[in-house]
Amino acid sequence: MIYRYLGNSGLKVSEICLGVMTFGGDTVKNELATVSQKEADIITLNALELGINFFDTADVYSGGITETVLGKALGNRRKEAVIATKVRFAMSNNPNDTGLSRSHIIKSCENSLRRLGTEFIDLYQIHSFDAGTPLEETLRALEQLIESGKVRYIGCSNLTAWQTMKALAISEKLNLEKFITTQLYYSIGNRDIEHELVPLCIDQHLGILCWSPLSGGFFTGKYRKNSNDPDGSRRSNRQASSLKYWPVDEEKGFEIVEQLERIGKNYDKTVAQTAINWLLRRPAISTVITGARSITQLRENAGASDWQLTKDDVEYLDTISKPTVPYPLWHQMYSDER
Repeated sequence: MIYRYLGNSGLKVSEICLGVMTFGGDTVKNELATVSQKEADIITLNALELGINFFDTADVYSGGITETVLGKALGNRRKEAVIATKVRFAMSNNPNDTGLSRSHIIKSCENSLRRLGTEFIDLYQIHSFDAGTPLEETLRALEQLIESGKVRYIGCSNLTAWQTMKALAISEKLNLEKFITTQLYYSIGNRDIEHELVPLCIDQHLGILCWSPLSGGFFTGKYRKNSNDPDGSRRSNRQASSLKYWPVDEEKGFEIVEQLERIGKNYDKTVAQTAINWLLRRPAISTVITGARSITQLRENAGASDWQLTKDDVEYLDTISKPTVPYPLWHQMYSDER
């Protein structure tokens, strides 16, 4: 396993992170959280043995149960792990039990600490933007958590470039701790963040945590043109609410899958491993978050680390998956050429 610095910090994390949204314990059975406590214990132990030291969760996953399951699964091996969790979304019907107010952030952090069974959270992230709360209030609350020792580092997730930059500017102005990471949807089939967010991250030294790097399983090779969707796969359930989180141009995606398979064979790697390794070659990436419902999936994901696609293969995959450049970026590119 290869380790990278977590954004602009001295903390090192495995370039493959285990996302535990699938951990549902023994009571939760929704379309995503199907892994029992016993299964989670085994997957977590094996992740540590494979060199994965970074685990990502959120308070809203299964109403907090996922955090509890992860805490129990790590047990006395907590000291070997870097834990990231998030705050933002409603945890009850209480009108103040949602958003990024000081009240909700402080309360949510304390609840996450209790569920995880830990004294501190390594990376505490705001899960999304909250237009109803001033960013200054949010950032001061996060600063308070750092000063109290309950949080080590802070990050954001699913923010636009202007929202991220505004937060960084406020932190700079008020001499507050800055976000060191941003967690974003990024895959070879969805490269939207390259237009503005990736250049921002490079400029401001933010580390990118990629979520859904296989677009909900599309880039595993299970989905093929003119073939039925595989049974039991999350993306196969076209009615599932979670599908909206994995947008991808499937017609273009089918062609990308074929090329991932062709190139992967040269390295004795799967479609999924090749797709993840391509992401690891992109700039500003700190880690790629992968889920696992079984030891087999876990080992396959871990196998995307510790090797590299050649420069030519990376450039070829860049070309066939190149996104359409939106305005005004294409105009600026044209201007630069002149």
